[in-house]
Amino acid sequence: MPTNLKRKNTRRIYIGNVPIGGGAHIAVQSMTNTDTRDVAATVGQIERLSDAGCEIVRMAVPDEAAATAFREIKSNVTIPLIADIHFDHRLALKALDAGADGLRINPGNISGKTSVEKIVKAAKGLKVPIRIGVNAGSLHKETLKKYGHPSPEAMVESVLINVNLFESLGFDRFKISLKSSNVMDTIRAYELLSEKVDYPLHLGVTEAGTLISGTVKSALGIGYLLANGIGDTFRVSLTRDPVEEVKVAYEILRATNLRHRGPEIISCPTCGRTEIDLFSLVEKVETALADIKASPKVAIMGCVVNGPGEAKEADIGVAGGRGQGILFRKGEVIKKVPERELAKVLINEVRKLTKE
Repeated sequence: MPTNLKRKNTRRIYIGNVPIGGGAHIAVQSMTNTDTRDVAATVGQIERLSDAGCEIVRMAVPDEAAATAFREIKSNVTIPLIADIHFDHRLALKALDAGADGLRINPGNISGKTSVEKIVKAAKGLKVPIRIGVNAGSLHKETLKKYGHPSPEAMVESVLINVNLFESLGFDRFKISLKSSNVMDTIRAYELLSEKVDYPLHLGVTEAGTLISGTVKSALGIGYLLANGIGDTFRVSLTRDPVEEVKVAYEILRATNLRHRGPEIISCPTCGRTEIDLFSLVEKVETALADIKASPKVAIMGCVVNGPGEAKEADIGVAGGRGQGILFRKGEVIKKVPERELAKVLINEVRKLTKE
């Protein structure tokens, strides 16, 4: 963690056995995009997410069949599961009964204060945390009317209405999210909220988009907040296989020097001096090392002349040119390698280094 980064001190809650807030590590979340009613497909995806490093998985519970399936899914996985509920408070109650480790609700779209109170009281009795999730597109009607549009101030005021309700019911086992597809509005909303509450915050940029646009928006919004000490857990939202969300999440954590998981690939963008198929080489190595949890710096450079020098801080690396390449450690050349063997040699060396 950067020495100049002071994280906001928040309350501690637990989603299953995963601590959130209170100085715990920033927890990585994702959400299944399978049909929750398809138990086998959903369990399979959850296992892939867990293997990728995801620590908490959220699932949509749109109807009673999904709530029934939730119980069976829960019995087949070990990772904590959160039930994502909209509109019908009875589905939240069924998910709690099915063993949900947490709930995600937007009180603004749950019909009536009484229904929200029923959810809160049931969760309190079971000691199950709730995420109060407010999105720009679903604020309290009165708040939206007051501000005229879903501004950061409107989002914060809307969520504080729910915080006050939860507190009045004697419930404080919750975290909060304020999401917008507008990155700057999201940042400002979290900044304002962080000044007003000490509950743990779940970060995210909602409806961020495809792999490239969603990664950029998430890296900017989530990364900025984390770099300023705000946030206790987050999900990267991509229109993609959710495993990709987890990969991007760890790259954001790596870039902010908060957590490290998996090798850090250092590769040049290529130029006119490149004389090997660097794109394929990088892809082969990255894919082959995807299962490694240790985080060595691995350099893959396209130029023998500048490669080792530019990547001298790398733990291990290769640089190629004219049908061959060199293997180097910390900038020191170890041996020459034929181009066709560069990927294999580098992969083997990384596994020796990490003992994985």
